[in-house]
Amino acid sequence: MAFFERIFQFVIIFVLFLLILYGVKYAFHISDYVIPGVNELVGETRAVSMGYGEATLNTFLVAVIGHISSIFLAISVGSLSSLKSWAGRLAKTTSYNLQAYPVVAVSPIIFIFFGDGIASRILIASLICYFPLLLSFIGIFSTPVPEVEHFFSMTRRLTRPLMFKIRTVENLDKVITVVVGSGTLAMVGTIVAEFLAATNGIGYQIRKALYQSNLSRILIALFMIGLVSSLYLALLETIGKGIKKRITGGEV
Repeated sequence: MAFFERIFQFVIIFVLFLLILYGVKYAFHISDYVIPGVNELVGETRAVSMGYGEATLNTFLVAVIGHISSIFLAISVGSLSSLKSWAGRLAKTTSYNLQAYPVVAVSPIIFIFFGDGIASRILIASLICYFPLLLSFIGIFSTPVPEVEHFFSMTRRLTRPLMFKIRTVENLDKVITVVVGSGTLAMVGTIVAEFLAATNGIGYQIRKALYQSNLSRILIALFMIGLVSSLYLALLETIGKGIKKRITGGEV
């Protein structure tokens, strides 16, 4: 049900956007060269929908890999950064300093070392959605659950992995929210990488359309991106609800 609801909401938003765009076009008599007519948009959709569909799927697969990688990286660094030790402080400081550099600034170095293939796209996607995940996991892992932790501490069964597990379960809603939200950033990161230098994916198609001043194809690409992003977020929400129901044993 979440899938259909997400798609329906996205279609409504996109249709409203098109209505506003064409309302401005016809109200101010803007040339078809600037904003293409409806017939041109329909014709371009028929011409490129198949190719753009394949490009969007390519982008989506890269984004998913990058997203999963960033989640595991954020959990690892977040658990280390939450420790009140020299290593924890170093990990936190390093993560904060790296975030000060925009991806656009470091992307040339990434492309030099990894080329313009899938590795660079995955790395950039991971970098863009990693930091919000890291901040959330640092906050979660650093916040004690006194009642539960005290019991395990008194029985001498409180290990560090168990402590992190207790704090994660206690903040499960927050974890699900941040993981779902970061899925959008993974898509953004992949598209940014493709737009900068890659030769595959929907971001690359947008770059080609921009050089050709073809707004119709850009609009089609935006629709494809929004559609796939909506499906991915719905999938993440469904998985999150399933995990929560399994852990809590109740209704979500």
